[in-house]
Amino acid sequence: MSTSQYVLTLSCLNRPGIVAAVSTFLFQAGGDIREAQQFDDSETGKFFARMAFDLTGATDIVALRAGFAPIAQAFSLTYQITDHTTPRRVLIMVSKFDHCLVDLLYRWRIGELAMTPVAIVSNHGAEHFAGVDLAGLPFHHLPVTRDTKMEQEARIWALVQETGAELVVLARYMQVLSDALSAKLAGRCLNIHHSFLPGFKGAKPYHQAHGRGVKLIGATAHYVTTELDEGPIVEQDVERISHADTPDDLVRKGRDIERRVLARAVRFHLEDRVILNGKKTVVFNA
Repeated sequence: MSTSQYVLTLSCLNRPGIVAAVSTFLFQAGGDIREAQQFDDSETGKFFARMAFDLTGATDIVALRAGFAPIAQAFSLTYQITDHTTPRRVLIMVSKFDHCLVDLLYRWRIGELAMTPVAIVSNHGAEHFAGVDLAGLPFHHLPVTRDTKMEQEARIWALVQETGAELVVLARYMQVLSDALSAKLAGRCLNIHHSFLPGFKGAKPYHQAHGRGVKLIGATAHYVTTELDEGPIVEQDVERISHADTPDDLVRKGRDIERRVLARAVRFHLEDRVILNGKKTVVFNA
């Protein structure tokens, strides 16, 4: 897990001198680079980089951002410099299946995820989570029907604003977000789903997969966009299945894959390891 105070991520058209200019600037500003990664995309001609650093001198983050502006302009950088001295504020949304929620809260408690959960939102009541230790976190039951979807999503958006949530995690939240809400949460909303799509849509996908004799199951974590389940992919994993596995075995193994894939994607986002590259992502794994 990243322990640096600050992280700089950037992308631009590739040209000589970018790394030299950025690293020289950080050095002169009193920055101690603790981790540096870069990637040249030969298909698009774009350059991507992530630098994690501490500030050892008198420069503060506000002055650093101001001082970096001329370099960003000179290289036409798309960039951000983020403060990692304070955990990110995260809102978690869930429906009936609680395995991803429980896993995220456990990893938060043991310090694996540098986040502050600010609210848990569900379209199901608190009685569905009676066996889950919610650690006293605010729980919001926001039921939804076809007729009340817009009103329910307005309450969700209000919660995002009121809590200052910097990331929204759909931890098996089984409702499709509207185009309007998806657009508002662009680049800061992660979703998890099984990797059968589009092969096995609808109810009981693991049972459908069992009926077709699949040999691999998996899960995909991606950013939510207005294109249903087709947002930029952040993380994936698979597990081999045999003829001896029952539908219940597939569900059990699927839960394990889903929670570990979502946890990794959340960590990558919190540590600013993900940079959008069109419909794809560049992920600088630790």
